[in-house]
Amino acid sequence: MKKSVKFTSTPAEDIEHGDEKKKEKTQSVEYFQLYRFATLKDTVMMVVGGLCALVHGAASTLMLLVYGMMTDTFVAYELEVQELKDPNKECNNNSIYWINGSIFETAENETVYCGVDIEAQMTMFAYYYIGIGLGVLFVSYFQIFFWVSAAARQIQRIRKTYFRKVMQMEIGWFDCNSVGELNTRISDDINKINNAIADQVSMFIERISTFVFGFMVGFIGGWKLTLVVISVSPLIGIAAGLMATAVARLTGRELKAYAKAGAVADEVLSSIRTVAAFGGENKEAERYDGNLAEAQTWGVKKGTIIGIFEGYLWCIIFFFFALTFWYGSKLVIDTKELSAGSLIQVFFAVLIAAMNLGQASPCLEAFASGRAAAKTIFDTIDREPGIDCFSKEGHKLDKVKGDIEFHNVTFFYPSRPEVKILNDLSMQIKSGETTAFVGPSGSGKSTTIQLIQRFYDLKEGTVTLDGHDIRTLNIQWLRSLIGVVEQEPTLFATTIAENIRFGRPGVTMEDIIQATKEANAYNFIMDLPQKFDTLVGEGGGQMSGGQKQRIAIARALIRNPRILLLDMATSALDNETEAVVQEALDKVRTGRTTISVAHRLSTIRNADVIIGFEHGQAVEKGTHSELIERQGVYFTLVTLQNQGTSNTTKDVTREGHEDLDLKSSSSHGHCTSSKRSSVRLRSLSKLSSYSVTLSESLKITPENVLRFSLKHEVDPDERVEPAPVARILKYNQPEWPYMLLGLLGAAVNGSVNPIYSILFSQVLGTFAIPDLSEQREQINGICLLFCIVAVASFFSQFLQGFAFAKSGELLTRRLRKLGFQAMLRQEIGWFDDPRNSLGALTTRLATDASMVQGATGSQIGMIVNSLTNIGASFVIAFYFSWKLTLVIMCFLPLIGLSGVFQAKMLTGFENQDKKAMEEAGQVSSEALANIRTIAGLAKESSFVESYEQKLELPYKSAKKRAHIYGLCFGFAKCVIFMAYAASFRYGGYLVSSEGLQYMFVFRVISAVVISGTALGRVSSFTPDYARAKTAAAQFFKLLDHVPKISMSHTDGEKWDNFRGEIEFFNCKFTYPTRPDIQVLNDLVVSVKPGQTLAFVGSSGCGKSTSVQLLERFYDPDEGQVLIDGRPSHRVNVPFLRSQIGIVSQEPVLFDCSIAENIQYGDNTRSVSMEEIVESARKAYLHDFVMTLPEKYETRVGAQGSQLSRGEKQRIAIARAIVRNPKILLLDEATSALDTESEKTVQFALDEARKGRTCIVIAHRLSTIQTADIIAVISHGTVMEQGTHDELMAEKGAYYKLVTTGAPIS
Repeated sequence: MKKSVKFTSTPAEDIEHGDEKKKEKTQSVEYFQLYRFATLKDTVMMVVGGLCALVHGAASTLMLLVYGMMTDTFVAYELEVQELKDPNKECNNNSIYWINGSIFETAENETVYCGVDIEAQMTMFAYYYIGIGLGVLFVSYFQIFFWVSAAARQIQRIRKTYFRKVMQMEIGWFDCNSVGELNTRISDDINKINNAIADQVSMFIERISTFVFGFMVGFIGGWKLTLVVISVSPLIGIAAGLMATAVARLTGRELKAYAKAGAVADEVLSSIRTVAAFGGENKEAERYDGNLAEAQTWGVKKGTIIGIFEGYLWCIIFFFFALTFWYGSKLVIDTKELSAGSLIQVFFAVLIAAMNLGQASPCLEAFASGRAAAKTIFDTIDREPGIDCFSKEGHKLDKVKGDIEFHNVTFFYPSRPEVKILNDLSMQIKSGETTAFVGPSGSGKSTTIQLIQRFYDLKEGTVTLDGHDIRTLNIQWLRSLIGVVEQEPTLFATTIAENIRFGRPGVTMEDIIQATKEANAYNFIMDLPQKFDTLVGEGGGQMSGGQKQRIAIARALIRNPRILLLDMATSALDNETEAVVQEALDKVRTGRTTISVAHRLSTIRNADVIIGFEHGQAVEKGTHSELIERQGVYFTLVTLQNQGTSNTTKDVTREGHEDLDLKSSSSHGHCTSSKRSSVRLRSLSKLSSYSVTLSESLKITPENVLRFSLKHEVDPDERVEPAPVARILKYNQPEWPYMLLGLLGAAVNGSVNPIYSILFSQVLGTFAIPDLSEQREQINGICLLFCIVAVASFFSQFLQGFAFAKSGELLTRRLRKLGFQAMLRQEIGWFDDPRNSLGALTTRLATDASMVQGATGSQIGMIVNSLTNIGASFVIAFYFSWKLTLVIMCFLPLIGLSGVFQAKMLTGFENQDKKAMEEAGQVSSEALANIRTIAGLAKESSFVESYEQKLELPYKSAKKRAHIYGLCFGFAKCVIFMAYAASFRYGGYLVSSEGLQYMFVFRVISAVVISGTALGRVSSFTPDYARAKTAAAQFFKLLDHVPKISMSHTDGEKWDNFRGEIEFFNCKFTYPTRPDIQVLNDLVVSVKPGQTLAFVGSSGCGKSTSVQLLERFYDPDEGQVLIDGRPSHRVNVPFLRSQIGIVSQEPVLFDCSIAENIQYGDNTRSVSMEEIVESARKAYLHDFVMTLPEKYETRVGAQGSQLSRGEKQRIAIARAIVRNPKILLLDEATSALDTESEKTVQFALDEARKGRTCIVIAHRLSTIQTADIIAVISHGTVMEQGTHDELMAEKGAYYKLVTTGAPIS
């Protein structure tokens, strides 16, 4: 309770914080600042790694030089073979001669070179390849290994420094930084830094180096061609940029449109009880669907635009091939500037360079997010703590008496500077006495206790110990004098003995036993099976409240403190335990300065001095009897706690007051929460008081039970069988023409790459045609073909993009609507299940449906695309040379495997790492969550040590990972070179011995390589596809779920003359989510048509529950609710609900106009304006509405936030009157109003009750004295019933309630 007071900050301030956060996000540290924790060794490792990456980048371009020479060799050989086909020619001394001995000259008067030993040449090239491959294996291993391990070392240092620094911070800093945020910073943000300084950097260097060397090779090989190639690239770049911005904008629009629909879903599901009561399900489904339509159009637009841009890109790329080969062939044939080999070399060099530049950009993202993440981390590391708990400075007094004085202390929490907690407080606390602080919540009692421990430093005033300002004392020493027992003691997740040892290092077992005896804890510890070695669970969860409290007292006592601070140490306990703990406290107070803060005044009567607090000042001081005479703060508190009750009910009221206290602090949260949760909250408040006593006696801890029951519930549901694709496609049936078009487009797109490999090798082939004019013709023909392919791929890409976007978006919309309707069909009990909480359901609608789209539509397109690609490639490859194809195929699995192996190894490591990091994470989150306790015990350093120990394991595994990751990476890169070596060497053999045309070698090799990349693409879709199938299964489970209470308009009875006679007959009921708490227990009560029945009773006795049974939100477990003599579970639900009008305590209004909200009362027809005005008059609402500028068209805001409570209440009454119901249910309809609005609303209600059966649930007894029957309910049964006068005469429970005016909560 204390906590809620402390941390609720005002909304305005939250907004300020939000702005600050936004500002912070934009700032980030300089990139090289990320390396500020690098040692010399790390720097050397990174430099060497960087050099290796440079070399690795250059290797890919080296390979092109070999490739070019190899092409030239093949062309020369082919020319020689062509010439020697003529039997009149022969090869002598490396030139071709006629048989008659004269030298052969071509038309250009050149001799023809011959005698190419193709196999020897190819062997040499193979050796080159292998050499480059091994070099790459070596450098890429070191490149990765050095960077990853250097990063691991630095991250280790950052983690340690950061955690140590956080543990050093003063408590005020923790008030402003949430623990959850700090935990994510320790894990996620530091991982982001890791990503920015590890292997990504080396990849970036390698890619940039390839880019630079690629262009160098290009310019050296043929600068003209390179310039032509470069001239095309802006077209591609601009297109990519435009596409990115367009897609981002459209996605934004689509999300915005869906956010509207999401808001509808959110509003409807959060007020599901109101929707059900007024039969608005169909209306809401339509409203939702209307908003989905907009999202759908944006989605289709996005798909179309992506299609157009992709088409444009491919189109440009093929035109670019055509241009390059056409101009390149001119340079080869006409000007003889290039050889065929250097043409290929230049072409590929520029292509590879451009690709690598593209691949380098994702690295920049990692760097940017690393820099942003480092900002907060490094800021914290550089921040000087206001109160440094590790500092050695400050005095230690030789002798401590224990006099504490506050001089004119003014204080506010740093997180809420506008709220003054202490206002010029001055007081003295004498040593050896017990001083008690009393006062209302928020008057500053607990704050003084925190100031004595120096959790905060004062802005004004001083706190002194024995006359020394505590700021001049050594902080560790000061805290070692103080023992604290809090209201909610924090235990750490270890054994009982260890927990007590936290109090003082190096104590013996005897000391511990002595302390537990003093704290009355020894006996219960010895009863536990493992005695002092019992684990207390996280946060002490395995112990009951009283046991935790006594362990905490023992921990405070073992310090042998001079000063003992008890902050409401017994408030969380039931009476019996309280007595035991109180006795323990009384024993240990003697001879120490003790300060006790209490809410239950009975616990502090025998204090030496009682100080009364109000508004942050000490207003009175004295003993119990003195203060009672003064009739000040203390007197009012005492009288309130004993207010007008006989002794028997004293405990009850005392607990009632605690409840009130608790309520007052949480009521704020209560208003905003929707009706749906408020019903659940009301019955929960009873739970907490049971669980303590139960667990005390039975040692059943709620946590175990929960864990047990959850395990059983959750597992079978979580493991959903993935849905069959056929069923998903069935929902997409209406769109089959689109799907067909899309598949057609995808198939065409898939065959484009194999066609490229044919054309490309054909270009190479033409260079070996002896006749130059034929060569030119062939080249021009091929370039024309390239242009045709370009145009075709534009249209097919567009087709694929548009068709699949259309079918996918239609499917998503259909599924969302179906899902939403399915949710609205469920009975109310289904929504109580935590698995169907509001958040879970809205997320399910938002994400599951769009994930299902992943199993149909565009994914199918991609898969078809890749499959045609692979199919066509293999057909081509096997057709032209099956032997060579088989040789290359041997390498495919290796290339694939190395990728898979790399991924597997890394994920394997990641899981180990996660486990190890989790252990460290547990230490850090436990430390941060309980920072006050740790600071009070001055145990920060031991947590820092244990955290650093836990970091060793992940650090070691990170170093091991660096080796393996490096090896895999190197292997994956090297395999490709080996594949080239083998396939070209074998190709050379086939060319020389089997007369295979060399262009077929190139064709086969490029076809197979292309199919390999396509295979890789397919495998990358599998996770999405699997996810889509499970999402679909989740979704179908929702669609197939049969509600326990059917909402259909056809099931059940209807009848004409509905009278409205109600009878509850032996009803027993428990809420499905809490089967162990009997809410109704044999409830018997009846009401005749036209009568008014009033329920009174304390909170949680089952008043509202009976109303919910009548509405058939639930059905009773046993017994019946009879309506006009018919059992309710046989009655048609929509029919029954149409006869009932309900006005509840917190009426739920929808975010639309006042008129529409009133119309909501009857969703079966359209309600005319006259009727609206008529019912508004009856509800005393009309005059108020006419004063508004927009009258009935005024919007009420989300949940009616624009209106006051009385206005909302009257709209709800008008809404109920429009239905013209036979039965009117008023659930505490006026309890939330002030007296004036209550009168108006009460008039309206009395008006509405005329001629109707009415059930009223009331808090204020004055409102129900006119009722025909008053039933007093306790624990789900009727204690007494009758009219007001009859019950007053009986002098029973009702009489007592009326006369004492006690609150019936």
